[in-house]
This record gives sequence, structure tokens and C-alpha cells, in this order.
Amino acid sequence: MNAKTKKLALIGCAVCVVGAGVALALQAFSENLVFFFSPTQVVAKEAPVGRTFRLGGVVEPGSVEHEKDGVTVRFRITDTAQTVNVQYEGILPDLFSEGQGVVAQGKLDDHGVFNASEVLAKHDENYMPPEAAKALEDAHKAGVAKAHAEEKQAAAAAPAPQPGAKQ
Repeated sequence: MNAKTKKLALIGCAVCVVGAGVALALQAFSENLVFFFSPTQVVAKEAPVGRTFRLGGVVEPGSVEHEKDGVTVRFRITDTAQTVNVQYEGILPDLFSEGQGVVAQGKLDDHGVFNASEVLAKHDENYMPPEAAKALEDAHKAGVAKAHAEEKQAAAAAPAPQPGAKQ
């Protein structure tokens, strides 16, 4: 081998090593990337089944059930439009309560139950993750718009009173 061939071989090896390192870093980043979904998106099947993501909303009042084993808790998270059943095994944060904002991280199973591996409760009265706040606001707006549309439809379907008729 002459000097020129050795130099090209060395450069080729360096490119391969750097390329392999970049590929491994991107794969690790992809596996650790966690997306946020609202209950409406989960019900619409936009969330991945069997892959870790975050689910945010409000703990539905009256939905918290503690199992007899003392560790398993079942509750529902809602964004006022849709609701998702959640199961969590572990100790809940002190600020966790019904009607309060919460973000759970875990995986959705084939039956539509979100198996949380971590539950995060909001830490003061004014804080909610921006994604959860936006999801709640969007769901509320959609619910209000739907209610107005139903009212208009009901009013249009009702028979008009006839002049001179007793009511």
C-alpha cells in the first residue's frame, strides 16, 4: 500500500465510525422522545398503542378508585370532551386529587386503558403544562361550539307558533 491509499483508507474508516456514532445517537434520541396527547386525541386513536407518551388533563371527579392491594389506583383523565381510563401502580403525588390537573406518562394498551408509569400533579394553583392547558381550552371550545350548534338545530326543528293560537 502506498501513502495515498493508506490515507484514503483511514479517511474512509473515520467516516464510517462517525456515521455509526451519529446513527446510534439518533436512534437513542428517537426511543427516548415522549409526545403529549390529550384524551380527545387518545379517543380519536391519534396516540400510539404500546409506545410511551404523556397524557394530560383533569382527574375526573368521582373516578378515583384504590384497589385493596394499596398500591394500584384507577382513575379517569378528561379534557371536558373525552375521558381516558388510567391505571397506576405506585404512590401518587401529594397534590394529586380529583378535579385537579395531572400529567401521566405511560403506555396505552389494546383495550384503551392507559397504564401509567409516572403521575405528575400540578404544583400550584396557577400552573398547568402548556400542552395540557391548550388541550383543555380546545376541548372546551369544541364543546361550547357543539352545544350552540345543537341549540340552533333544536330551535330550527321546533314548530313555529301560529298567530292567534293559544300557548
